[in-house]
Amino acid sequence: MIHRLATGLTDAFAGSLVAVSSPQGRFAAEAALLDGSELVDAEAWGKHLFVHFSAGTVHIHLGLIGTLQVEPVAAPRGQVRLRIADAVVAADLRGPQRCALVTPDEEDAVIGRLGVDPLRPVDQKLDMVLAKTRRSAKPIGALLMEQNLYAGVGSIYRTEVLFREGIDPRRPGTSLSAEELDAIWADMVMLMRYGEQHGRIDTVRDEHTPEAMGRPPRKDDHGGEVYVYRRAGLPCLVCGAPVETGEMAGRKIYWCPVCQQM
Repeated sequence: MIHRLATGLTDAFAGSLVAVSSPQGRFAAEAALLDGSELVDAEAWGKHLFVHFSAGTVHIHLGLIGTLQVEPVAAPRGQVRLRIADAVVAADLRGPQRCALVTPDEEDAVIGRLGVDPLRPVDQKLDMVLAKTRRSAKPIGALLMEQNLYAGVGSIYRTEVLFREGIDPRRPGTSLSAEELDAIWADMVMLMRYGEQHGRIDTVRDEHTPEAMGRPPRKDDHGGEVYVYRRAGLPCLVCGAPVETGEMAGRKIYWCPVCQQM
């Protein structure tokens, strides 16, 4: 969760002079400009992280394989693109899609291209985004992944929210009522806030937890309990029908053919 990472960085370093380096070497020149400056704060917009130093701003996008970990100071492990450290802890960035020193105008340009972020206060874009969604013939499962509409929404959340709302991901935006779209948005906000607070993705309701159903907990690198994500061919936790899968917006998506109607 990028918002959780932003909070972690701010809590660890805000207001302190920090050592900035690039053990891997690919960000060495930029790191040298920031080294010894104050880390002011870190801010998340969708899947984009902006780390504000008194000497400049670093724009980070983790992509599919990037990681950023805040741990007690130790020798760098692996290919660390960027390290932010004090005498106690170090934040190590590995494998990002983007790590760049940006100007304020460049930061504003990135933010300006993004849609509404469920983890930020509602802004004036929301009505426009919902209206644009309802005018589109694209499947709702694809629309929820468009970052210029729904910033920060990923494959797990779009899959699970559509299950929870009983909406087939293949339905076009034009088929959705205003009430259905409002419900999708409200559920997305609630689930993503929970994920930010707890550091894991849990989407099942109380009556469908492992304890309530007497089933084994889910074992997956993503963690958390889900209804259909990565459960292709397994029985739906609600109706028992086999979960189906397909590809949408370049990523796998999953749904129940009974609980989610066209």
